[in-house]
Amino acid sequence: MTEAHPQVDDDPYRWLEEVTGTAALDWVRARNAETVEELTHGERFARLRDELREVLDADDRIPYVRRRGEYLYNFWRDAAHPRGLWRRTTLDEYRRAEPDWDVLLDIDALAEAEGENWVWQGAAVLRPGFRRCLVELSRGGADATVVREFDLDRREFVPDGFTLPEAKSSVAWIDEDRIYVGTDFGEGSLTSSGYPRLVKEWRRGTPLSEATLVFEGKPEDVAVRGFHDPTEGWERDLVRRSIDFYRSELYLRTADGLVRVDVPDDAVASVHREWLLVRTRSPWRVAGAEHPGGTLLAARLEDFLAGERTMTVLFEPDAHTSLDYYDWTRHHLVVGTLSDVTTRLRVLTPGPDGWRDEPLPGVPEIGSVQVVDTEPDHSDEILLDVTGYTQPSSLVHGEVGGELETLKQAPAFFDSAGITTEQFFATSADGTRIPYFVVGAHRNGPGPTLLTGYGGFEVSLTPSYSGMIGRGWLARGGTYVVANLRGGGEYGPDWHSQAVKAHRHRVYEDFAAVAADLVARGVTTPATLGIQGGSNGGLLMGVMLTRHPERFGAIVSQVPLLDMRRYHQLLAGASWMAEYGDPDDPAEWAYLGPYSPYHNVRSGQNYPPTLFVTSTRDDRVHPGHARKMVALMREHGYDVRYHENIEGGHGAAADNAQLAFKWALVFEFLWEQLAPAQR
Repeated sequence: MTEAHPQVDDDPYRWLEEVTGTAALDWVRARNAETVEELTHGERFARLRDELREVLDADDRIPYVRRRGEYLYNFWRDAAHPRGLWRRTTLDEYRRAEPDWDVLLDIDALAEAEGENWVWQGAAVLRPGFRRCLVELSRGGADATVVREFDLDRREFVPDGFTLPEAKSSVAWIDEDRIYVGTDFGEGSLTSSGYPRLVKEWRRGTPLSEATLVFEGKPEDVAVRGFHDPTEGWERDLVRRSIDFYRSELYLRTADGLVRVDVPDDAVASVHREWLLVRTRSPWRVAGAEHPGGTLLAARLEDFLAGERTMTVLFEPDAHTSLDYYDWTRHHLVVGTLSDVTTRLRVLTPGPDGWRDEPLPGVPEIGSVQVVDTEPDHSDEILLDVTGYTQPSSLVHGEVGGELETLKQAPAFFDSAGITTEQFFATSADGTRIPYFVVGAHRNGPGPTLLTGYGGFEVSLTPSYSGMIGRGWLARGGTYVVANLRGGGEYGPDWHSQAVKAHRHRVYEDFAAVAADLVARGVTTPATLGIQGGSNGGLLMGVMLTRHPERFGAIVSQVPLLDMRRYHQLLAGASWMAEYGDPDDPAEWAYLGPYSPYHNVRSGQNYPPTLFVTSTRDDRVHPGHARKMVALMREHGYDVRYHENIEGGHGAAADNAQLAFKWALVFEFLWEQLAPAQR
């Protein structure tokens, strides 16, 4: 057997890490041309691209909204507005089939007027009053943004308002004349992950250089940020220091200085009016009681800061049920849980006799339910998104404790007649049962199947409707499978912690077990089983390529991590060391090296056909990962394709046309490899 690729110091493809280097981009363009030539000239590709674009641009999609004061705000893209419109309307108007929208900002017009490739990244609206906001725009979809103050009444950017040049900044309103700002202030102001290390208070009309320092994190932290709670009667200022991806500290800013909220640094603390909530990630013994990881606890903040440690248990996990999320309304706490990856909603209400716990009535116990928005300042209004793999989303509105109404219903983008959703469990190498969903039509024998997974950062993959998957895969006779691997959050923090650092191999064992189970059940065969994943899921695809190539007929890896020897030195990579480990530590490289895809490519292997997709403008996961992997595989003569969008950010697409093109490439490649007769 040949040796693995040499260590990084001898890396012959390091030059491909020069994101916009002339030689690197020449290489990218050459690979793009080869992939486009191979995959885009058939009739099927054109149909796929056009059908997917119809999904993305459909006029009858749900325009999802968030309430800010009296208005509901929405950002909308369609064929006529590929970069998008930021707009607002009232609830009464929104109830109409065709609401009258008040357009605040036309990103297409702005980009044309300024000669910039602007991509919308959101806006922070000042509470209360809702007259001003801080708009964030990125060039080509990058994480780094330009910040500009915008007047919502005048529909224009504020002359001499708060502005920041391109950086990975954090901004938050204090009042109309002050904001918290973290940005690139110069040498030493960013963490090793490239995020703000300093929080400053910046007053209107003064230069940024005169902003007052509020908090300074450490260079090795992930980030720090300041924010203001404007809730009437409970106004306060806070700073959160993110030590790593899973540890943080919360401080109250007082007249006497910063006061830390003394909870374990791997717990998440938050405040609402008089309440402190603590979500544990590991067991916490406090006031004589032991609380397991994944518990949600409550205490009165004033009492807690005074030293009282008696906590009320609001949720405690069991073997099948975990805490997914929680959101406040004015009087209630809405808690979403996952029971074997199916959503259940509860309403917890504090009162003089303690907390009342009731189900939220009127919500179906199928698929997935997400809280889209609440109005915690003045009402118990709630917006819910109800969806499933074959169930188009419904946007449900109402008041907690009152009737719920369906405000908007998403269209069906594919015929789901005969398509079912089933949940199965595979047994991983250590005996752990791994749930996965199979979506598809019953047929007489195995057929083309697309399996996806993520397995990291405590991210849960819950059932949701995708017109893209529906049209590109299910409607054409394919079966779609979602694996709920360890490393995710489907069963709480323990499900995640079982697969971090030295235990990362369990993610890959889980995914391989699901692949084997699909074959054993007769759903598919290795030759007709394709896999796809992005980011951390792209790393998963790279590991499957080098560890279990015999189990798959085709692999798609999108915006992936692949070089685990240098990931922490590339863009935001240092922020993920709590998940993967530190490759500069020999003890940790000892478990990273054996699965690092870039270091485990060998000649003479039966690797299946592979497609790598990434973006030049991805400033989160460096495009050099995918570039170098493809160059190395080409050196060994493997069947590999590559496409890099010159813009697009971590999503690898800056507008709907690019997104439709990208997914059409992916589906065309998969159909060609897994079912070449189906043209």
